[in-house]
Amino acid sequence: MKMITCQVASLTPLTEYVYKALLKPSQNVDFSAGQYLNFVMSDEDKRPFSIASAPGAEHIELQIGAFGSDSYPMQVIEKIKANSEVEIEIPLGNAHLREDSDRPLLLIAGGTGFSYIKSMFEQLVKQDSQREVIVYWGLRDLSACYELEHTAKMISKLTHGKFIPVIEAPNDEWQGRSGMVHKAVMADVKNLADYDIYLAGRFEMVAAVRDDFVKQGALIEHMYADAFAYI
Repeated sequence: MKMITCQVASLTPLTEYVYKALLKPSQNVDFSAGQYLNFVMSDEDKRPFSIASAPGAEHIELQIGAFGSDSYPMQVIEKIKANSEVEIEIPLGNAHLREDSDRPLLLIAGGTGFSYIKSMFEQLVKQDSQREVIVYWGLRDLSACYELEHTAKMISKLTHGKFIPVIEAPNDEWQGRSGMVHKAVMADVKNLADYDIYLAGRFEMVAAVRDDFVKQGALIEHMYADAFAYI
């Protein structure tokens, strides 16, 4: 793990509550798809965020969900706005993409947990992976959606890629899947034991998904999430 200074390249809103930050590191950084970094607020205050960009990209992308003017993530947004340079610690995390596996993949995220799986499917596209890759993204409602078309286009580049967004509380405009994202997975995929499964979202969501998937036959040794260290 290294402490690295980054230039703030841009900060743009994706929705009312989600921001995309692009950081240009001052030196080459090595990380694996699915790892995270610590955003350094001070020597005693370092805050974890998944890396949304694939290894080797020019910029490190963060997707930050900030609800409330003085929330933990909004303080990070304000620091990015106020500074041309910020510091990060990178890389962190053991729930990264196992690139030596040839098993089919389920990449499942809730909300801004999407940044964790985005790094992975972008890396798989770069590698022209021939693995089956099914991406499920659970979102609260339509106002929480962002970059759906871009994501669908990216995943369509995979020979065996499929993208399934799932809206928990849709309105009449939504023509896609609805309900809880992991219930959609369980309805679609009967042979969970065959898959490498990567999960990101709120701790309580990840815990529920893990328990339900194991009951349906998923192998815990082929399930990956940073949250597993805490639940």
